Amino acid sequence: MFNAILIEDVDGKPKAGLTRLSTEQLPAEAVLVRVSHSALNYKDGLAVSARGRIARSLPMVAGIDLAGTVEESSCPSWKKGDRVLVNGFGLSERYWGGYSQFARMKPEWLVRIPDELTAEEAMAIGTAGYTSMLCVLAIEDHGIKPSDGPVLVTGASGGVGSVAVMLLSALGFEVVAASGRSEENEKFLSDLGASRLIGRDELARAAKPLETETWAAVVDSVGGEVLATAIAQTRYEGIVAACGLAGGTGLASTVMPFILRGVTLRGIDSVMASQARRQRAWNRLAKLVVKSQLASIYSVEAMSEVPSLAHEIIDGKIRGRVVIDVNA
Repeated sequence: MFNAILIEDVDGKPKAGLTRLSTEQLPAEAVLVRVSHSALNYKDGLAVSARGRIARSLPMVAGIDLAGTVEESSCPSWKKGDRVLVNGFGLSERYWGGYSQFARMKPEWLVRIPDELTAEEAMAIGTAGYTSMLCVLAIEDHGIKPSDGPVLVTGASGGVGSVAVMLLSALGFEVVAASGRSEENEKFLSDLGASRLIGRDELARAAKPLETETWAAVVDSVGGEVLATAIAQTRYEGIVAACGLAGGTGLASTVMPFILRGVTLRGIDSVMASQARRQRAWNRLAKLVVKSQLASIYSVEAMSEVPSLAHEIIDGKIRGRVVIDVNA
């Protein structure tokens, strides 16, 4: 028997809690992973708190990512002892997820943890950091260079934003961070490499169709009015990598930035990205991440704390990353 966070139907409503399971109860997938760590993401908060209907069926083990070692495998690509991680692919939605000391996974979901990273560090990066890397790769693949101008990161004090600031700074970009203005946030983001901080209220407003060209590129994890304003301020032939919707799913924009300035809006999907693209992102993360900076943006919590932490992340009370030690 082992521990897991299971979402169950209680009186017609989803309710999550710590429970005991056996490996016989796990889905019949080809690879059994002994999980050591997971992480807390905004989507996890929605699923566990039941403030968003994430799980498509119940019961459901929560947790959209995991890291650990292969315990058993009927697939020749993976053998006992291989260090692996999984992000996305519908974990916690359609398939049992990572808040569990054991998990059965499809072989094509697995990514090898680069030698430079521990399992804890991989989950400190987690889905949020991996999504950040996909955004940075999109900016690089678009041909944007540090000499082209500043890059805006919205939601900069959150999981995706904080890692994006760190990665872009490491690549030599001038990074402007948009977040709540506070002395604490300014130091936190400055230490990660942000050149300056702007208040979220400068972006969270009704945007004009076109505004002053300011950003060579944007990493947006907020959506809504913030995304619309960022698009209106993006320079000619710039790119906006959009990966979040914490600020809303609507987009009150016009075609003008796209047809008059050639701006590219690039949607970033971290859930169903190919295994090759994932491995590229993780290999790059292992080279770029400064471990002392990474250590400054995450804390480690026991899996039993997940139900209470879920509400905190939805309420915006968590800064940076939270790693979940499933064995604590």
